[in-house]
Amino acid sequence: MKTLVEPTLNLPESNAHNHQQCVHDALKTAEHLCSERGVQLTSIRHQVLELIWESHKAVKAYELLDRIKPLQNAAKPATIYRALDFLIAQGLVHRVESLNAFVGCRCSGRQHEQLLLICKQCEEVEERTAGKVMQALSEEFRQAGFTAHSKAVEVHGLCRRCAGLGDA
Repeated sequence: MKTLVEPTLNLPESNAHNHQQCVHDALKTAEHLCSERGVQLTSIRHQVLELIWESHKAVKAYELLDRIKPLQNAAKPATIYRALDFLIAQGLVHRVESLNAFVGCRCSGRQHEQLLLICKQCEEVEERTAGKVMQALSEEFRQAGFTAHSKAVEVHGLCRRCAGLGDA
């Protein structure tokens, strides 16, 4: 199996963030991964993924349903949830448990754990790999004799921009 070069989906770090390019890269990565894996990125799945990537904010399933209705009049909640299940299984989106919402994955090309930084003011979600944090958690689990099946850490606070520490 071919290894995909990790996409360069960088979250906003300055005013130079080109979100249109960010969305384009995410969708192209999704198309490539699905093709490589022999799974189908159907029209509805593609549309749901595109709606999720409209911003770096987590979006709820019923918000997706409301936004997809003009494109897919017959869409029902089950339609959205099936698409989300597929996108999660393919590693293209993450469920933000604390918000009961979904955000695009910027590291779709590889299996990973994630640290999600959730701004309580602007509601943007930044995904970070946070290797040292995850290693520390793994060590805590080892000491406790606990076997983790997956790790996702969600932290709520203020992003750099909202905290007044510069552009984000």
